[in-house]
Amino acid sequence: MGTRNDDYLLVAAIDFGTAYSGYAFSTRGEYKNDPLKVCANTWSGGSLMSLKTSTCILFDKRKKFHSFGFEAEDNYSGYALDNEHNEYYFFRRFKMKLFDKMQLKRKFMLEDEMGRKMSAMDVFSASIKYLKDHLMNRCQQQLPDATDTDIRWVLTVPAIWNDTSKQFMREAAQLAGIKSEQLLIALEPEAASLCCRYLPMNTIKGCSGGFLPFGPRSKYLVFDAGGGTVDITVHEVQPNGSLKELYKANGGNWGGTYIDIAFRNLLADIVGNDVMDDFQATQMMDYIDLFREFEVKKRNFKNEMTEKINFKVPIALSDNFSKKKGKAIKDHINTKPQYDKKIIWIGDKLRMEADVAKGLFKETCESVAKHLKELFRQGQVKDVPTILMVGGFSESPMLQTVLRDTMPDKKIIIPADAGLVVLKGAVIYGHSPDIIGERRCRFTYGVQASYPFKEGVDPESKKFTNDAGKVFCADKFDKHVEIGQAVTCGEDQVTRSYNPTKINQTKITFSVYASKDENPVFTTDRNCTLVGSLSVDLQGSGLERSVTVQLSFSDTELHVKAVEKATGKESTATFDFLS
Repeated sequence: MGTRNDDYLLVAAIDFGTAYSGYAFSTRGEYKNDPLKVCANTWSGGSLMSLKTSTCILFDKRKKFHSFGFEAEDNYSGYALDNEHNEYYFFRRFKMKLFDKMQLKRKFMLEDEMGRKMSAMDVFSASIKYLKDHLMNRCQQQLPDATDTDIRWVLTVPAIWNDTSKQFMREAAQLAGIKSEQLLIALEPEAASLCCRYLPMNTIKGCSGGFLPFGPRSKYLVFDAGGGTVDITVHEVQPNGSLKELYKANGGNWGGTYIDIAFRNLLADIVGNDVMDDFQATQMMDYIDLFREFEVKKRNFKNEMTEKINFKVPIALSDNFSKKKGKAIKDHINTKPQYDKKIIWIGDKLRMEADVAKGLFKETCESVAKHLKELFRQGQVKDVPTILMVGGFSESPMLQTVLRDTMPDKKIIIPADAGLVVLKGAVIYGHSPDIIGERRCRFTYGVQASYPFKEGVDPESKKFTNDAGKVFCADKFDKHVEIGQAVTCGEDQVTRSYNPTKINQTKITFSVYASKDENPVFTTDRNCTLVGSLSVDLQGSGLERSVTVQLSFSDTELHVKAVEKATGKESTATFDFLS
């Protein structure tokens, strides 16, 4: 796991997002003088200028890395114009493939835009390597003598991701050339929370009238709305300045890219899925330009708007429709009652009623509103007075209106450049990873263990006899921590002693389970999920060899340490959530 010593020159953070990715870095000296002073790169794609680039990657026919970001989009579009794109693998917005995967294979495959498969690990590691190398080149312009060993790396992940997805990202980073001992995993809403503590109050919308949201004992909900997910944590500032998590991380797949999907579905409903699929496959440059245009437009959609919205839609789309369907698209719209007089589409001009444009946000925003209402009914969250909106999607006036209407009694604050808060906060976290004092467990964790069989209590189907002739009950859920439990960072939460069940065992391997129940009895219970394994090496032979296992569930990743009771020697102990 990542080192926390002070033997580093600078912190470099990679914010790997669903729609956009970027990096930033700062030296220890810069951090001490001004924690918000970070260096980043400016990327350009069409009319978009941003401190993040598109999360897209292109490989050649041999599956060798070609390009990343806006450059990959432009290159692939060019190949599509020359009808050469079939020789390339193009992936976009693939981060969501790791969302909510309790059981994830190390060798799982991703499908590109044309449905062809590549190793997901290769795709993720090549993306991280590109950002890492780009960062190093930029860094060495300012610090010519800087090397990999001078850097503490930070990689951001959603707080609602499970341990399997986090381990996948760590291993992808290792393949990209980042040493595991130099890497910290940062939770995105936590990083945002750390950044906002340093922001001048005059740069935070909603902080007028002397309102100080980050003083000691203040409580606030961090609402991090990115491209793929909405990620929520609840913090209380402690008297010593550290942060205490009041409620387990939560959220869902309601990010800004789902507005893009709604827009694409609307177009497909008009022209047909076959026309849209063909347009995407054969006119990739136009397809990308269409959604870059929509990206700019959607950021300005407001709930109070009444005027019609104008879009420039590539003429190739209406031409493709006319060729396939034998009629003009402007006449076809009139045959659809839901769009008649609400949408006008002539050539490369599409004009829609404000209500139709606002309707693109309906499903996503309703999901957010429902979740927030349920969340604020929870005892630990009821009295939290403030919502801190961060992430690129939080800059949407439509989403802001939903939060204000859903929670009229809450103070809502929005920092300037909300989309960059996570990236800056990840650098701050790298400099001060111990600033998070207490977290909450997202699941009940335990291992599959065997205990002496209790006649009349344990089911007969679980009974077995070990090498010494003793009768045991199999599949017991040996609980280590409970869902929602407060865990102090930097401390071991669990210490257990285990013995082998076979005389010549060289390793004790536990199956690790997670559950949303507070007190599961057996690992075969309905709500238990096998998430991985915990292995501890054993020396010698015999059934009396005892090993003490210490586990910590309070960091952004799980930690384990094992010691032989008889000798006091540390044994090799590892978690593996990928099979």
